Amino acid sequence: MIPRDVSWLAFNARVLQEAADVTVPLVERLRFLGIFSNNLDEFFRVRVATLKRMTALNKSNRMHIEENAEQVLDEIQTIVIHQQQEFDRIFKNIVQELEQQHIHIRTEAQLNEVQQEFVSNYFNEQVRTNIIPLMIESIPQFPILRDKSIYLGVVLDSEKPGTRQKYALIEIPTSVLNRFIILPHSQGERDIILLEDVVRFNLPKVFSYFGYDKFSSYIIKVTRDAELDIDNDISTGLIHQIEKGLKDRRKGKTVRFVYDKDIDPLLLEYLMRRMGLSGKDNLIPGARIHNFKDFMDFPESVFTTPKSIARKTYIHPKFINVPSVMQVIQEQDVMLHFPYHSFDTVIDLLREAAIDPNVTSIKITAYRMARNSKVVNALINAARNGKDVTVVIELRARFDEAANLDWKSRLEEEGVHVLLGVPGLKVHAKICVIKARNGNSTFQYGFVSTGNLNERTARVYGDHCLLTANRSVIADINRIFAFLESPRHDFKFLDACKIMPVSPYSMRPYFLRMIDKEIRAARNKKRARITIKMNSLSDEEMIGKLYEAAKEGVEVNMIIRGICCAFTENKKWKRNIHAVSIIDEYLEHARVFIFHNGGDEKVLIASCDWMTRNLDHRVEAAVPILDPEIRKELMDIITIQLNGNVKARILDNEQKNEYRKTEGEKIRSQVATANYLHEKAIAAKS
Repeated sequence: MIPRDVSWLAFNARVLQEAADVTVPLVERLRFLGIFSNNLDEFFRVRVATLKRMTALNKSNRMHIEENAEQVLDEIQTIVIHQQQEFDRIFKNIVQELEQQHIHIRTEAQLNEVQQEFVSNYFNEQVRTNIIPLMIESIPQFPILRDKSIYLGVVLDSEKPGTRQKYALIEIPTSVLNRFIILPHSQGERDIILLEDVVRFNLPKVFSYFGYDKFSSYIIKVTRDAELDIDNDISTGLIHQIEKGLKDRRKGKTVRFVYDKDIDPLLLEYLMRRMGLSGKDNLIPGARIHNFKDFMDFPESVFTTPKSIARKTYIHPKFINVPSVMQVIQEQDVMLHFPYHSFDTVIDLLREAAIDPNVTSIKITAYRMARNSKVVNALINAARNGKDVTVVIELRARFDEAANLDWKSRLEEEGVHVLLGVPGLKVHAKICVIKARNGNSTFQYGFVSTGNLNERTARVYGDHCLLTANRSVIADINRIFAFLESPRHDFKFLDACKIMPVSPYSMRPYFLRMIDKEIRAARNKKRARITIKMNSLSDEEMIGKLYEAAKEGVEVNMIIRGICCAFTENKKWKRNIHAVSIIDEYLEHARVFIFHNGGDEKVLIASCDWMTRNLDHRVEAAVPILDPEIRKELMDIITIQLNGNVKARILDNEQKNEYRKTEGEKIRSQVATANYLHEKAIAAKS
């Protein structure tokens, strides 16, 4: 199989392809450079850090399906340096295209007199008090350089004879000031300068009292091991461990050092020596600009061309001008397809439950929430209105640990019952159940989703959310919450689930059974087909079962956005696997599973990928789509994506990322999906 980390780098190369695509609006191409950079940062913080730990422990055995850790690290280094060169080439081209649109990224050496005065004043008023130069040669203990920050390494020199060079570091204050400053410019032109170049221009002011008159400066950046070492004790000690881990994260081992390739060699040598780095520590030479993740927020106001091709989100037609979201769900299942449909319907559902006098309780899981979460506000209002509100917060959601700790405190202050998850298992399921009185009886409704309850990411993440009052589905959601709420997390509750496969108990066996069923059909010369869509495919057993299916002639179709460790071609197979990856304006985040099932298609959505962590070490939920109309709608969308020939890349054995090209109509699947749903919405109104 393909090593997981090599496959991940192939995925990030697809992101880089979007930045290179001249048909993509320039502001979006800059955003894709930012996404590529941010992805790579996280890859080094987590995956490379893990490989380095393996190497340090002298573990020569395979880790998961990878090769020897040291060999993988060498391959990563080679691939990353090549991708960095490609990145620099693409950015250079984009800068030239920006120039053609009269948008200029100015350096400190390219300012006219008016701009020089502006930059000088801006530095005095905004920047000066936010920087503290460190004269690193006079500091016995070299400072810990912060992850996610960029630093200006400065060489101070003078024309005066006998003056010895000195070195300094300045952290660029991008956490408190905008990285991009719009400069005064002439009519029809737009000029921008980066914050670090504002500092560069003002270096004589910064070091005026040292008597130096020559300054050269270079951006550097470190990436640190970001994994939190947390054991399986989910008791009160977990909160302390996470708080301690967050403090320790800033001191994590350096796993990458990125620097300006034109850096003064003596300064580079000095920094490496003081930081204890060697040639094996992923030293990546780059161009003048680093921390490109900030380019995700490049100022759109300087562009006159439209940013996006996608349609605006709209309310699902079944919820337009209705007095009650709950009433609609009581009468029929509805599936929301984000970001085409508005997430506001989910917010409206929770707000309605918060004020409905008949509602007695709300139970919901929370993994990653928006910064100013309307979901949380609705839950707090429900608690204030006397509802019994239970929120299962996953404190170990990577890089959201601090935010989730804050949400825990705020919810508990408002009287919400907060559960912290399960020992040894991350709670990744996206489920909700709401109970209400109806005279002497009760009725229940809720949802199962493939994505997080986050109104911000729902605008750009492609996900599905099933709103339902189906008794069988609701009964299983209640069983999952019973498992989460039970003091000993008794698996008997998951065993009792009738129609919803749940990790870590029944999900893997369920999917293996469904694949086996298709294999038996193929052996009996009957039609057999498996279609799966997910973010990542890396579990050995599931891949092996797909290989077995292909060998027997089962038609296997895959839409995998990210990691795909499976080969898709083999001479021993009766039918090769058709696999594509779609990278476009929206992040394809949904998980969908379709089995031919003898002609009575079994269609499910889920929160999980086929990775070992999802199937064995997390609480995940899948739900079958029982409504025939919704089932057909979802299958139609998947068919559109499989037929895409504009933004789909073929996932072959070599992971070359070649675009899928077919004769006839051009199908950009996200645009085609938007059109399909829009046409359905129009038909529903008529």
